[in-house]
Amino acid sequence: MASFFDEAYRGSPPWDIGRPQAEFVRAAKEGEIRGRVLDVGRGTGENAIFFAGLGHEAWGLDASPRALEKARKKAVERAVRTRFVLGDALHLEKLGQRFDTITDCGLFHVFSDDDRRVFGKSLKSALSRSGTYIMLCFSDREPANWGGPRRVTRDEILGAFSRGWKVNYVKEARFSTTFNDEGGQAWLSSLTST
Repeated sequence: MASFFDEAYRGSPPWDIGRPQAEFVRAAKEGEIRGRVLDVGRGTGENAIFFAGLGHEAWGLDASPRALEKARKKAVERAVRTRFVLGDALHLEKLGQRFDTITDCGLFHVFSDDDRRVFGKSLKSALSRSGTYIMLCFSDREPANWGGPRRVTRDEILGAFSRGWKVNYVKEARFSTTFNDEGGQAWLSSLTST
């Protein structure tokens, strides 16, 4: 999968909208983004750069060297300090770091059911005690003929985080792409590690 995404970043993939996702801007304004932040599956860094601009110690992790190269360049151009690392979101323990908030914009929905279980454990290895995972993924409410990635049901989210997590909310949201600035139908979830 990493090679697919690295190839996609030769150009500008449809999920790379050139600004942070509106749902994460709102979450930050409402105080949901706290302390040290890790943005997983980061792509070209828009959310991590946004969080750093708000004064957070922000990290971004991605498996695509091309995406990270673009992210680092953006951070320099915008004079924002962020740390971007090449890595696997299924093995966040390898970072040897703990974060108060982990954000995910479009990564969860690319994982298989088995990988989702691994991902939940990986998240816990990198979250501080009572840390929060905030995730935006495409919803099953998006029409099937729309194309794009796997759609996720609310029940799939609740099932993936049924043990060792407190579900703060799973609510309807929008996921902006270059295809649809209004955004595709999505779920925004907030889950706290217990």
